[in-house]
Amino acid sequence: MTRTAVEAQRLRDLALLRRVRDRIDREYAQPLDVEGLARGAHMSAGHLSRQFRLAYGESPYGYLMTRRIERAMALLRRGDLSVTEVCFEVGCSSLGTFTTRFTELVGMPPGAYRRRRPGATEGMLPCVARQVTKPIRNREAPVAGRN
Repeated sequence: MTRTAVEAQRLRDLALLRRVRDRIDREYAQPLDVEGLARGAHMSAGHLSRQFRLAYGESPYGYLMTRRIERAMALLRRGDLSVTEVCFEVGCSSLGTFTTRFTELVGMPPGAYRRRRPGATEGMLPCVARQVTKPIRNREAPVAGRN
């Protein structure tokens, strides 16, 4: 392949990856899996996972879970739903997996977050609140009570 053809293919792949990411952003509460996302992008699951990680720094599944946890944080701050209700509202089918992933990204279990955060973003502009409360990816969050 010529250099121009390779570059054109790379741009097409990036456009497909952006569509996959946009689909995850839109449909995070739906049952999504890497195989289904890959079929929609006309790629194999392995190729999608590798290319997505190269482009965005994490796997499609990791990105999906981060989106779900971000939404869960907002619902928990609102305070009118239980942790179990929030888990299912954001598309998780396992409370245990939800709690584990939430704790990894946020640094505390969802129940503790719900009790600790009421009104934490009150008075903030929504764009600022979202940035301040954004979960930390790649297991970087310190666990509450540990130093």
